This record gives sequence, C-alpha cells and structure tokens, in this order.
Amino acid sequence: MGIRLLAMMVQAKKTIRRWSHSKNQCSSAVNVRKGHFAVYIGDEEKNKRFVVPISYLKHPLFQALLNRAEEEFGFDHHPVGCLLVPCAEDEFIKLTSRINLA
Repeated sequence: MGIRLLAMMVQAKKTIRRWSHSKNQCSSAVNVRKGHFAVYIGDEEKNKRFVVPISYLKHPLFQALLNRAEEEFGFDHHPVGCLLVPCAEDEFIKLTSRINLA
C-alpha cells in the first residue's frame, strides 16, 4: 500500500509539473503562493478557482477525489491551462474542510 501511495504522489507531482510548464500557463499563476497550486472546480462553463497547499496531494481524501475525477472524466485543463476537476463546489469545500480538520 505504501508503494502505491508513493507512486501516486510521484505521478501527481509529474502531472502538476507538466501543467506548470505548459505553454498555456495560468495567467494568474503569479498569484499562487510557493507550496500551493491552483485548481478549478466545476465544469468548463462555470468553475471557481481554488488555491490549495501541495500537501493536499498526500492526503487520501484529495487523492480519492483526483482518482474519481480521472476515472469518470479524465484529467482536463482549464481553458487557460490549469487543472480542472469536474466536481461540485460544495463537495470540494467539504472535502478541503475535512482535510484541514485532520
């Protein structure tokens, strides 16, 4: 189980690195503090930007959200080049609240 978690973290870091070096970088990437990353929650027509700590990538709840989004929809990029996770905003807020309480 530990090896699988390590492999997932490595893959997530590679994915974020790929997004951050893409030619269509987020225009607001300068507003992301060191140790954080931007994620857009919702669908392509209506979504909201959240800036979350990179440490979330290690948390099982956040990993489950990313895995579920990948399985159901595949990973996608926001039109300006950032990560887009197609889930409800209130679901994301509840998830991040649970992570912050842990």
